[in-house]
Amino acid sequence: MKLLEKTQLGNINLKNRIAMAAMTRGRTDINGLVGDMTITYYAQRSGAGLLFSEAIRISEEATGSPLTPGIFTDQQIEAWKKVTTAVHDKGGVIIAQLWHTGRMGHSIDRKGRLPCAPSPLPIRGMQHFTSQGRKDFEIPQEMTILEIKQTIKDYGQAAKNAVAAGFDGVTLHACNGYLPNQFLAESANQRTDGYGGCIPNKARFVLEVMQELISAVGSEKVGIKIAPFHSYGDMILDDPAATYTYLIEKLNEMNFAYVELMRRSTNFPSPEHYATDDEIEFFGRKIRQTVIANAGYDKASAEAELEKGIAKLISFGKLYIANPDLPKRFEKNAPLIEPDRATMYGGGKNGYIDYPLWDE
Repeated sequence: MKLLEKTQLGNINLKNRIAMAAMTRGRTDINGLVGDMTITYYAQRSGAGLLFSEAIRISEEATGSPLTPGIFTDQQIEAWKKVTTAVHDKGGVIIAQLWHTGRMGHSIDRKGRLPCAPSPLPIRGMQHFTSQGRKDFEIPQEMTILEIKQTIKDYGQAAKNAVAAGFDGVTLHACNGYLPNQFLAESANQRTDGYGGCIPNKARFVLEVMQELISAVGSEKVGIKIAPFHSYGDMILDDPAATYTYLIEKLNEMNFAYVELMRRSTNFPSPEHYATDDEIEFFGRKIRQTVIANAGYDKASAEAELEKGIAKLISFGKLYIANPDLPKRFEKNAPLIEPDRATMYGGGKNGYIDYPLWDE
């Protein structure tokens, strides 16, 4: 079984080709500190060749959703050290996913401050989950050039903080409607300066952040997650194929470890003008770095994807919520548990660390 083969990512040896995708679970305290439950949660899942952490806020300004972790205070760094130590003690590898939510936030959970974005364009067609329930999205504040430059520096500092906390690397969360994704999409970016307009300008923010991350912690510790045809968060691009082909060509000129390539979700249909090509086939072959395929895979489809030879690893999200020992279950052809949707986001240990192992 290819999923269970050993492999290498950058200079890190992995015990299998299975990754746990980053998943927001909303279980920190109000200061963005992870606790004992989170230590247990990641330790339980350290049988994966690679763990991606839930999205971690790079700064206070990056805040979007309640009860999500940060990595910009000394206390947050110390809290994450306990998680990474627990994972390493079980022979696991864990990477921090760095997060700025941009316009995907609400002033309720931002101490009254409006979210920031490339342009003052609100998200349409959906609501945001806040600490006071679902709310319509607000019109964000347009970022100044100085704020853009500061945000890029914040990413670099967050990467240094993540390595100090014991993470084995960092990944730029550049999809799912968050800030880097917003710079790429015309539905969020109508700027007329050097960060908007033509495709090279719209891609500039992502490329400058990646260079900052590489400079901060070294090329072998850096990756990026993209989702070219995934429209979640009102991400509508005029020409996503051309935009992401350009982005990938420029990323290919950089020296870093991997690209996690996310397929579109059937829950968020793509606009009619989007290509129908399979993302792994269409974009994966263009990528020079190691490709990690993501979204919607089961054991059979993951094996088939690896057989194609484009992706070297497969990352699983929902399956890992209820199956902390997923590699073992794949190995034994054991039945998989369905997650309880009511406990996915927020709450206590129920639906978080109480799912049984196969041999229990």
